[in-house]
Amino acid sequence: ANRDKLAALMVTYPSTHGVFEATISDVCRIVHENGGQVYFDGANMNAMVGLARPGDIGADVCHLNLHKTFCIPHGGGGPGMGPIGVAKHLVPFLPGNPVVNVGGSNSIGAIAAAPWGSASILPISMMYIDMMGSDGLTRASKVAILNANYIAKRLEEHYPVLYKGQNGLIAHECIIDPRPLKASSGVDVEDIAKRLMDYGFHAPTVSFPVAGTLMIEPTESESKGEVDRFCDALIAIRDEVREIELGIADRSDNVLKNAPHPMTRVISDGWSHGYSRERAAFPAPWTRLHKFWPSVGRVESAYGDRNLVCSCLPTDAYADVVAEAES
Repeated sequence: ANRDKLAALMVTYPSTHGVFEATISDVCRIVHENGGQVYFDGANMNAMVGLARPGDIGADVCHLNLHKTFCIPHGGGGPGMGPIGVAKHLVPFLPGNPVVNVGGSNSIGAIAAAPWGSASILPISMMYIDMMGSDGLTRASKVAILNANYIAKRLEEHYPVLYKGQNGLIAHECIIDPRPLKASSGVDVEDIAKRLMDYGFHAPTVSFPVAGTLMIEPTESESKGEVDRFCDALIAIRDEVREIELGIADRSDNVLKNAPHPMTRVISDGWSHGYSRERAAFPAPWTRLHKFWPSVGRVESAYGDRNLVCSCLPTDAYADVVAEAES
């Protein structure tokens, strides 16, 4: 019905839902049959390197994020660096450069100042690839998938795993769904995320791609011991929620609703909560050995997102400094 309006389809594979979509080749074929192109988002290539190729699946264009898959840090809005591969029929249209001849015969011109990207970032990935080698990169993909499935299996008795692929398995990440806990205990995903800080963990992705859920992506980097410690923390948090459900803990004054617990609050003279300082700050054995202290208590996230709070001096303060310098 939309054949005349179809230009291209952008698809992430494996999907951000954490599964290998079994019909991906059929989707690419249908798009091609109706005159469209397929843009393949390579954000999750850490589940494919050495195991599958986007071109074989049917992609016409694919970008390969260097973050995560090729050793560049992920987060902070960047660096957004990486190569873009195209099928043969698109090679003539590759962008060019006014200094270095890198474009195709029908180049659209330059789209970036540097013809090959950032010289400060690319060598890091090049060294990583050289040191890992083909076998190492393939093993990294396998371990990333194994870690994610291990976490899903350990947590599925405590939190529903929202999406699974064929044979009940997932790809490189899993989405656990704590939304039913809201009705039974008043606890939501933000409470769990903040409580994880007391256990020494920065929370995984919250409310993406599904609102109210946690998307967990361990990659290949974490050891089994660290993965188990993370799972133990989430299982312990589920037990803390259960105490609220059973009426053992107060619905509003509990370790989750008041999390995280910074040192200044734990050691203060006043402590009016219905649980101990020890339980607030040292909920697991490892927190006694290597305690990460949150610098502040909970911040109202929605307010912070909607209201710019500037911590710098007001502009008139700088004017006073200039006036003093000129006097």
